[in-house]
This record gives sequence, structure tokens and C-alpha cells, in this order.
Amino acid sequence: MNLDRQEIFTIPNAITGVRALGIPIFLWAYLGLDNQILAFVVLTLGALSDYFDGKVARALNQESKLGAALDPAIDRAYIAATAIALVIKSVIPLWVLVILVARDLWLALMLLLKKKRGTGVFEVTFLGKAATFNLLYAFPFMLLADEKGFGRVLFIIGWAFATWGVALYLATAMQYTYIALQNKEGA
Repeated sequence: MNLDRQEIFTIPNAITGVRALGIPIFLWAYLGLDNQILAFVVLTLGALSDYFDGKVARALNQESKLGAALDPAIDRAYIAATAIALVIKSVIPLWVLVILVARDLWLALMLLLKKKRGTGVFEVTFLGKAATFNLLYAFPFMLLADEKGFGRVLFIIGWAFATWGVALYLATAMQYTYIALQNKEGA
């Protein structure tokens, strides 16, 4: 891929880069400091910036191949890091993490198949965006959830987003697998 300087140094790519820095900050706040509020703020800002980097790219006509590749990669990293941290803290069961990681590993194989066939990379679909949206919004709620009072409401909201997110994550695995098995570009 031949990226020129203008494609690399854009406002949306800067937003994505700052968002990537949130991953180790979240892990440090949540696992190192045991500071749920700071971890919540970092995750929430990460989720919001995921929404805004694409909006800014389109509004400023700064869409790029680099941004299109970085954005979903950072999404995957956020989801994996957060799910691992939530499993470590016993907030979510291990099976949720296993499903998320298995799906991403499967799609990595499908991506290799697409590249071997010369049909490029996956274009993000609406279903894929919906899955990511649900997971990125589930986790901040789950950080603050407990079994009493308002925490119980957050627990229910978090698990509602997580349930939809995992279901949509699996649905996108089927969708992207179908796309990978097609023999035409952009299918």
C-alpha cells in the first residue's frame, strides 16, 4: 500500500492514534490502580472517539486507506483488552472472551483467504459497525455495575449491549465468511 504524507497526517488518523493510547491507560487504571471511574472515563472516551473519527473523516474529506485499516484494528484491540480485563476481574465469564477471540481469529483466516485470492480486504459493513458499537458501549456500563441500586441498572444495560454485541459479532462472522468465500472483488 502506497500511503502519501497527506493520507497519514490527518485529523481523523490523529483521533484514532489518541484512541489507541487509551488502551494501555484503561488497563493501567482498571487493573493497576483499581480505579473504575477513571477506567470508565477512558473507555467512554474511546467509544465516543470511535464514532467521531469516521464522522470527521467524512466531513473533512480526509478518508484514507490507513484510517480504514487502523480504525477497526483499534476497535478489535479495545474489545480484546477490555474483555480480558473484565474476565480477570470476574465481571464477565470467560466464554464471552473465548467467543470474541475465536471470531476474530476465524476472520483473520478468512482475510488471508481473501488476500490469497486477490480480492482485497473486508469492507466494514453496517452489521459489523453495529456489533462493535454494542460491545464498545457494553463494557463501560459493566465496569460500574454491581448487584445493588443504580449499579443493578448499569448491569442490566451493560449485559443488554453485550448480548446484542456478541450476537451481532457472530452474525458478522457468518457475513464476512460468506464474503470471503465469494470469488469477486468487493463481494
